Amino acid sequence: MATRKPDATTDGSTGGSDAEESIESLGYEQARDELIGVVRTLEQGGLDLDASLTLWERGEALARRCEEHLEGARERIETALGDVDADADDGDLADDDEDLDD
Repeated sequence: MATRKPDATTDGSTGGSDAEESIESLGYEQARDELIGVVRTLEQGGLDLDASLTLWERGEALARRCEEHLEGARERIETALGDVDADADDGDLADDDEDLDD
């Protein structure tokens, strides 16, 4: 029975430090889509142990990259909400002052 080789990544590599560098340059959607492909390939089976481990390691790196993007988005949202809350609080104080004048 022939063993399948892992699918090539977007940059044509299947692992190694160059592949890690290429993962760092991926956007969220690109990393997510490639991760989905890695999971499908691993679920299908048929790879030898070394190929499976290499692909699994790439999947782990892709998952970390997705988490980095999500954490960055979460921080941006929290910052934006904090700015909105601060603006709303400033506006509430101005409204309270107007109520005292009545």
